[in-house]
Amino acid sequence: MAEVLVLAGPGKTRATCALLTLARRIGTPAVALGGPPDAKTAAALGRFGATTIYSVTAPEMDRHPVAARVELLVHLAHRDPPAAILVASGRDGLEIAGRVAVRLDSGFLSDVIDVTAGPDGPVATQSVQGGAYLVESRVVRGIPILAVRTEQVTVVPAPSTPTADRAAPATPTVDPPTTPAVNRVTPATPPVDPPATPAVNRVTPATPPVDMPTTPPAPPATPAVNRALAATPVVDRVRMTFPESVRAVRLIARGPTRPRDLSTAAVIVAGGRGVGSPEGFGLVRRLAAALDGVAAGSHAAAEQGWCPREMRVDQVGTIVHPSLYLALGISGSLRHRTGMHGAGTIVAVDSDPDAPIFRLSDLGAVGDVHQVVPELLAEIERRRAHPVIGVDENEVTDEEE
Repeated sequence: MAEVLVLAGPGKTRATCALLTLARRIGTPAVALGGPPDAKTAAALGRFGATTIYSVTAPEMDRHPVAARVELLVHLAHRDPPAAILVASGRDGLEIAGRVAVRLDSGFLSDVIDVTAGPDGPVATQSVQGGAYLVESRVVRGIPILAVRTEQVTVVPAPSTPTADRAAPATPTVDPPTTPAVNRVTPATPPVDPPATPAVNRVTPATPPVDMPTTPPAPPATPAVNRALAATPVVDRVRMTFPESVRAVRLIARGPTRPRDLSTAAVIVAGGRGVGSPEGFGLVRRLAAALDGVAAGSHAAAEQGWCPREMRVDQVGTIVHPSLYLALGISGSLRHRTGMHGAGTIVAVDSDPDAPIFRLSDLGAVGDVHQVVPELLAEIERRRAHPVIGVDENEVTDEEE
């Protein structure tokens, strides 16, 4: 199968693993990475199916992140044309995908939420018109360039069996195809007849003695799991020279903090006109920090200067699909509802009981934001100080985003 190139964003391990989940359906996943992979990153990418990591270590990757990654993808595509190129959606991702499509004279699909293999190439499912419709599309010219909304993708590790076969090619040929069940149980049952498993002992003589020494003396599940965890992708350190055009725009200063990507956030706390002031918007930021979420704002909040314009949620700003969306002091205009109605759970707080936001929310509180939010913050602190016993610790834990 042809390779499927996946662009790994810096610090976006979950988004990259979501892209690998889709890439496995249409080809052999390979990751384009700006910088050297550490052992933890390589192991995580291998667990989700990456067979190769194309690594480029160059100062341009940090100083010119968009232009340098465009050059990397174009370089790899010219060297060995892939079946598709997958990029996580977002401000940088959309720009990279669009520029790569122009450079390769290829088709580009955005707002992709699912990918399947088709007879004529990858078939992408797109969410259009604010999630009102789902359409299936296919690129008909060049290499398909897909910008994926990774927050809509369920991350699934690669099956352990194929990974084990790649890691230890000597073992799959041990079992004769005609008696697979006998050969799998033979290592676990030594020649001494255990009284508890007479059925196994009766079929053991049918197995040729020559096969027994070549099979590892261990339960069949253990080697498969161990090999899957030990398998790591091959790191291909790509050497390339960046053209002067990459350095046409240079970074002259970096702010103390960079807002987290709003389009892929799992938890969003948004404030509107009802917070009343820049100081009131501080409650939005405090609640977002308490929930490990991202602070955002409505059109009115952005126009007032209470939040950056790039953190505005609405039809012409950013359309989001978080697992949890909290609307504080937002009445819920049509443009705002279009930007957030795809959220998993919507909680609204507003002083107007007839606010349109309550018709969309799963839970609503009619009241003053300045009274409700402090009580909510206090409750969060109380529960953190006295956690509930019995919560499943294996439930959802996400890596850095």
